[in-house]
Amino acid sequence: MTRKENSETFMRFSISLMAALTSLLLGCAAPAQMQAPAGVIAHLPKALSNTAVARIDDILYAFSGLHKDKTWRDVTADAYACNLAGGVCRTIAPLPDGVGRLAANAVAHGGKIYIFGGYSVAKDGTEKSMPEVWVFDPRDETYARAADMPVPVDDAVVLGFADRYLVLISGWHDHDNVADVQVLDTEENRWFAINAYPGAPVFGHAGAISGNRLLICGGVKVVPPTPPATRRSFVLSKSCWTGIISEDAQSIDWKKTGDTAPGAAYRRAAIALSDRDFLFYGGALNPYNYDGIGYDGVPSVPLGRMDIASFGEDGEVQWRQVEAPAGMDYRGGVLWRGALVTLGGMDETQTVVDAMRAMPLPPRQ
Repeated sequence: MTRKENSETFMRFSISLMAALTSLLLGCAAPAQMQAPAGVIAHLPKALSNTAVARIDDILYAFSGLHKDKTWRDVTADAYACNLAGGVCRTIAPLPDGVGRLAANAVAHGGKIYIFGGYSVAKDGTEKSMPEVWVFDPRDETYARAADMPVPVDDAVVLGFADRYLVLISGWHDHDNVADVQVLDTEENRWFAINAYPGAPVFGHAGAISGNRLLICGGVKVVPPTPPATRRSFVLSKSCWTGIISEDAQSIDWKKTGDTAPGAAYRRAAIALSDRDFLFYGGALNPYNYDGIGYDGVPSVPLGRMDIASFGEDGEVQWRQVEAPAGMDYRGGVLWRGALVTLGGMDETQTVVDAMRAMPLPPRQ
C-alpha cells in the first residue's frame, strides 16, 4: 500500500469515526432537549406549601414552608431536592438554624442557591421577619451564611442580575410593608440600597427578570382604617410595574404598566420566557393568611390560568391568558424543558399538596 493509499484509508476511517461519535453524542444529548411531560411528575415526601424554590440543572430545590395541618407547629425549616428528570424527591439537610419560616425567597446564582428571610410564627401567633441569608451549595449539600439583610423582609421578590447582584424588592417587615429595594453584591458580600419601589409597598407579589428588564405584579397593600373603623385592611394591588436596571445595579428606571393588570394577584409563580415575555401563574385574588383563609374570612380560591405579558418595541405590554391547573401559595416557579414547574402549594380546598407539576408553555404568539 502506498503512502497516498494509506492516507486515504486513514482519512475514510477518521471521517467514519467522527460521524459515529457525533451521532453518539447527539443521541446522548437528545434527552436533555425533550419536552417536559405535562402533569404531576413527582411527589414530595411530605405535603408542602409556601416554599422557596430554585433550580440547579435538573434538580429543583425547596426550602422551608408549611406542612399539611397549617398550624404554627407546621411552619418548617425542612428542605428537599427533586430530580426533575427522574421524578423523585428526597429530604436534604434543613436550614441550619432549624427555625421554621414562611414566605422565604430562593434564587439560583453562581451554581449555588441563596435563601432570603421569611417569617417565623410563634405559638401565640406572633410573626417575626427573619434577617438571614443562607447560601446552599448543591455539590456537597451544605449551607453557609451571607450578610444579613439590612431590612429583614418576607414575602418579597428577589431577582438575579449580571451574574453578581441579587435584587430584593419590597415585602413585609415585621409590622408593615416596606418599599425598600435592597441589593446584595455577591462578590463583596455587602448590601446597598437603591431607589425605592414606586408602587404601593406590597407583600406576596411576584416578578421575574430577563437581561436588564424586570416585571413586578400584584401583591397585597395595607390600607389604613377609615374612622370609625380601627383596623387596617389588606387589599390586593392590581398594578404591575416594569423596570430597567442600570448596569451597576445602582438604580431602576420604573414605569407603571396599568392599574388593572391581569398578572396582578397574590402569591403567584413568575418566570421570564425571554427579554420580552413574562409568565405569571396561579395565585389568588383574595389575599389570605397562611392557612389559605382570606383576611375577610372567606376561603381563597386559586386561579387556574397563566397570564403572559409581552413587551412591544415601544415598551407597551400586551397580555393574554391561557387555562392551566388551579394552584396558589407559591414562592416561585422554574422553567425546565419548555415547561413551568411548581412544587407543592394549595388546591381549591386550601389543602396543602405534595405534587411537583409541569405545565408546558403555550405556543408563542
